[in-house]
Amino acid sequence: MPPKHLRLFDTTLRDGEQTPGVALTAEDKLHIARQLDRLRVDAIEAGFPVTSKGEMEAVRLIAQAGLKAEVCGLARTTRQDVDAALKCDLRSLHLFIATSDIHLRHKLHLTRGQALRKAVEAVEYAKAHGLQVEFSAEDATRTDIAYLKQVYTAVVEAGADRVNVPDTVGVLTPQQTRRLVGEIAEAVKVPISIHCHNDFGMAVANSLAAVEAGATQVHVTVNGLGERSGNAALEEVAMALYSLYRRRLRLRTRLLYETSRLVSRLTGVPVPPNKPIVGENAFAHESGIHAHGVLSMPLTYEPISPALVGRETTIVAGKHAGVHGVRRRVEELGFKPSEQQAREIVERVKELGDRGKYVTTTDLLAIASAVCGQPLAEERVLELKDLAVVTGTDVIPTASVRLIVKGREYVASETGVGPVDAAIKAIRKITDNLINVRLKEYRLEALTGGSDALAEVVVKIEDAGGKVISARAASSDIVKASVEAMVNGLNRLLQTQTTR
Repeated sequence: MPPKHLRLFDTTLRDGEQTPGVALTAEDKLHIARQLDRLRVDAIEAGFPVTSKGEMEAVRLIAQAGLKAEVCGLARTTRQDVDAALKCDLRSLHLFIATSDIHLRHKLHLTRGQALRKAVEAVEYAKAHGLQVEFSAEDATRTDIAYLKQVYTAVVEAGADRVNVPDTVGVLTPQQTRRLVGEIAEAVKVPISIHCHNDFGMAVANSLAAVEAGATQVHVTVNGLGERSGNAALEEVAMALYSLYRRRLRLRTRLLYETSRLVSRLTGVPVPPNKPIVGENAFAHESGIHAHGVLSMPLTYEPISPALVGRETTIVAGKHAGVHGVRRRVEELGFKPSEQQAREIVERVKELGDRGKYVTTTDLLAIASAVCGQPLAEERVLELKDLAVVTGTDVIPTASVRLIVKGREYVASETGVGPVDAAIKAIRKITDNLINVRLKEYRLEALTGGSDALAEVVVKIEDAGGKVISARAASSDIVKASVEAMVNGLNRLLQTQTTR
């Protein structure tokens, strides 16, 4: 590779799947692997073959999928693990053994000499079977540096193609990372990888520091998934390298948001709204000063163009909003307010925000309609006619809905993890052929006290084109409020589509 080319080694399917509560099917893993290949990561760690039959099958499926990326499997320094990887038709292997005294003494019950021999023998065995080998000294950052360099030197002499420096429990600082990787780079003359965990929130910073010290490959996961606090996030590392370090990447950055959404959906791990690059708020602006600046020149308050990562700038109406931002949002809804009307709309938005209310799209639509004297759209494409739910301690939650869609009646039933989930699934069963959406956010708040409290539900839904609509509904029945909010949002999205 040219010296400026930096490799991204994606371990979402291995270390990312070790996120507590995440379990992917073989089909899910193959789906994600194909997306990562479209994204053009350099290497995909498909899994840990020896762990189960299902894992071996998933790794084999990915290895045989004809991907352009290097497909790698994880293995301990045993022949059993290497043989399991060979059965998966892998050509690349990530071998590891712990080298810190705390791991050797309390986990492996090995001496330093025994661990070194196991490492060398495993590398030699893998190379003898034609595998490309990347070797990791697990817990490298808490390993005696002289012994660590001895291990890396020995495995390179045995044929290892790359060495990886894992900060297994995320204890390094950027300064320590630079120093450690610099010393390893002087000891071995093969490419160096860095693998950082995020226990102190420094995985990305440490990964970048390693690159500064000579590392040419960074281990990452989509959305920063991984054990405990996760790993270095692919999207953050990639865009920092691209935008701040001006380093060469093969990555198709415009697919980052799409990839993040896919992984979030299949793993069930939501992306925090304040997550850099792919979070809901990464390119959203409510403050009047910020919105005005962004509308005049995006770079005033956005460090990169959102289009670079498959996003768009979003102006949010709220208590901090100004005239310029609110006017833009209102115009997107089809209104043409005068200067005075725009200011009145802003005041009403601020009043709603001062009461602690999130200003939804339907709220803004109602305010703009009242101020501008333009009636709300009369046509409701969807109308809820009936809703029934069954739930209980020994009953699978089930919901049945009856909707009128463009004058025709449809009925659907679905099960879910609860009555709300079942009801929303039943609605989507009817409407998916009309509009494909995903529920981005669901909020529930009790407006009054007592067991018969009035509940308010706010939803955000997104169509296939990335258009986001928020809507609310209130009822003493949580399921009914949820369904009505969903129907309100779907109606607004459908109306938006017809006016595009």
